[in-house]
Amino acid sequence: MSEELNNENVENAAAEGAPVQETAPVEQAAPVEETVAPVDASAGSATEAPSVTQTQVIVQRERGFAHYVGFALLCVLCVCFFFMPGIALTFGVSRLVSLNGAAAWIFSAILSFVIWLIFKLKIKGFKKSFYFYIGLCVVVLAALIAIEVLTENLNVFASIFALLTGAAG
Repeated sequence: MSEELNNENVENAAAEGAPVQETAPVEQAAPVEETVAPVDASAGSATEAPSVTQTQVIVQRERGFAHYVGFALLCVLCVCFFFMPGIALTFGVSRLVSLNGAAAWIFSAILSFVIWLIFKLKIKGFKKSFYFYIGLCVVVLAALIAIEVLTENLNVFASIFALLTGAAG
């Protein structure tokens, strides 16, 4: 039975165009025994179903380097998006005062957390306040994109990137 399942999984993976890696189960699961309890206690004898043993076939796909690079980039973009209100305020402050990269990140994180905390205190419910904060992040991103498009001499995103990496110091 397990050989039939293994062959079927190999054929399915080959049909999908995925590399097939036949591996033995990492850990053998204990056999699952299912029994049927008596329906009526006065009947006297309990009927038992035969024990059923299920095996697991694990087919793993190898992930390439691009998968991990993409995941890391996505994580960095999510962090930057979450700190967008604080980053925008830090960018405004950096136009007045010179900041290094570490100070800009710390200042952005503190400002973003304070802004989120204000949303949390004013709006009841964690989920609702989080949605409003994400909405604020989208509005701030749209405003930064508008500033980037409308002003020709101010490269907003390049300046923010330089500020956060410490190159604008």
